[in-house]
Amino acid sequence: MSRTAFLTSLLTAAVICLYLPAACGQNQKQPSPDDQYVPGPDSKEQPGVPKGEITKYSWTESKVFPGTMRDYWVYVPKQYDASKAACVFVCQDGILYEAPKVFDNLIHKQEMPVTIGIFIQPGDIPPKDGEAKKPVEGKRPTRRNRSFEYDTLSDAYARFLLEEILPEVGKKYNLTKNPDGRCIAGSSSGGICAFTVAWQRPDEFRKVFSTVGSFTDIRGGHVYPYVIRKTDRKPIRVFLQDGSNDLDNTFGNWPLANQLMASSLKFKDYDYKFVYGEGVHSGKHGTAIFPDAMRWMWRDYPRE
Repeated sequence: MSRTAFLTSLLTAAVICLYLPAACGQNQKQPSPDDQYVPGPDSKEQPGVPKGEITKYSWTESKVFPGTMRDYWVYVPKQYDASKAACVFVCQDGILYEAPKVFDNLIHKQEMPVTIGIFIQPGDIPPKDGEAKKPVEGKRPTRRNRSFEYDTLSDAYARFLLEEILPEVGKKYNLTKNPDGRCIAGSSSGGICAFTVAWQRPDEFRKVFSTVGSFTDIRGGHVYPYVIRKTDRKPIRVFLQDGSNDLDNTFGNWPLANQLMASSLKFKDYDYKFVYGEGVHSGKHGTAIFPDAMRWMWRDYPRE
């Protein structure tokens, strides 16, 4: 091949790579730091393990958040006995962490107590009369109330649970009143919401599981590390998870915020655990460690 022909073929290949990146492998999905976090066997259905029942409900009668509507799901393990009060697990944003499968496996192995799971979606505000009621493709026809409910540092969400949802579920199931038997969990804004509930009402909830928690300045949550240091220690147990590749934006830096939370909990001698990995703002790492987190959370709770 002549030098001219060689240069021509080289130039042609370069042009192909420029305009057809897939031909050069440049259109392949890039690896994510989250790829290393894979759920284990405790997060999957196992043969011979009794399977709990999941039932969907809707709630449209909120007085704490008037005008909202939401769905929620109740998980009841096969081992539930109505004559005995069951522990309670509340989770924001619906069913996360493969929780029902994890509960099936851990309850079966007596690595956590018999627990009823309540998985609640944030409230939606439906359109008023005269507004468009049919959804536009790719858009929601309603306004989401999620940030107001989850990121606000008040007792409103705790009251919503204690005055509305738990009494409603309690009409059908025997739920414990023991605050040590109640765990609340969530991811991102749901994570700070979980902490706020226990912080506001440690007489009702004393276990918190937060993943990639939004302890940032969305609605003032960045103050928590400093408030914790200046407040008498409360009887709550806290499990935090975050990753070094989590969000960094105008609201704050998520990895730094969670490290500050962990530092303050340590300073005040809380019963806490902080798992810090390399993940992004997602639920993958939290889901992968969820079984171990539940073992840690319920490690000293009496078994029947």
